[in-house]
Amino acid sequence: MTAPVLSGEDPAAIRAAASLLRDGGLVAMPTETVYGLAADATSGAAVAALYAAKGRPKFNPLIAHVTGTGMAEALAVFTPLARKLAAAFWPGPLTLVLPRTTDCPVSELACAGLETLAVRAPAHPVAQALIQAFGGPLVAPSANPSGGVSPTQAGHVAAGLGERIGLILDGGPCRVGVESTVIGFDGNTPLLLRKGGLAREAIEAITGPLSAPDAASPKASPGMLQSHYAPRARLRLNAVAPEKGEAFLGFGTSKIADRNLSPDGDLQEAAANLFAFLRELDAGAVAGIAVAPIPDEGLGEAINDRLQRAAAPRDIA
Repeated sequence: MTAPVLSGEDPAAIRAAASLLRDGGLVAMPTETVYGLAADATSGAAVAALYAAKGRPKFNPLIAHVTGTGMAEALAVFTPLARKLAAAFWPGPLTLVLPRTTDCPVSELACAGLETLAVRAPAHPVAQALIQAFGGPLVAPSANPSGGVSPTQAGHVAAGLGERIGLILDGGPCRVGVESTVIGFDGNTPLLLRKGGLAREAIEAITGPLSAPDAASPKASPGMLQSHYAPRARLRLNAVAPEKGEAFLGFGTSKIADRNLSPDGDLQEAAANLFAFLRELDAGAVAGIAVAPIPDEGLGEAINDRLQRAAAPRDIA
């Protein structure tokens, strides 16, 4: 049976969702980035059920979603720089990877065996209301089968996971449209673990230049698998025109695009449309999707990161 879809603006729906979460169930909730599949972060059984529903590799850690720094400080140890970032960008599309507190209640399974915890405060009012009603942290990876295209509308969740979860809260289309930017720390050195919905330039205005993580280190953040966010159709990047059997995902002034991420060349609009348009093109009878070049600046970094991972050979779980 497909999960019911309820309006996230209905207080009764929020109460029902919180009750379901307390019982160990799974709820899809909107955030400003993408829809997340929420579970009680402190329950190993609930986290295991989430992994099973997504078919997610258990070495890929989860993000604990909180209302703000007050809730986060019970879970993770904040450095002065981490506090500055949280003050500047929370609630919003920024995840911080920090050492777990000694009594951190988040399930070890959610942390994939690491001594760190990924934590963020989402900006969407429905997500905030649900976390508040639940009364604690919720892990909430993208609400889609693992490795697939992330959902930016409630209907996307229903199509991919509707028969595996308990409830879907509908909060409308996601405003940002790509996952959060993830920042970790090597001592006092900030690391860009995942490009996302908060542009590098905004973060570097506070931190200075961001460094890259050690490629040999454990996957400290979601979204670090080589293959991720992938449609069924093959992707061909930096294309000027489609080849036979391909749909064309354009950007800017293209006149031949089947879908155009932003006719005006607006990277914020392109990010918001990315996953929805990939889904629409993938639903057609096409062997591949050709994608126009995207400027690698601002949110274009996150868009290109998602496209490169979607075009990569599939990871084996």
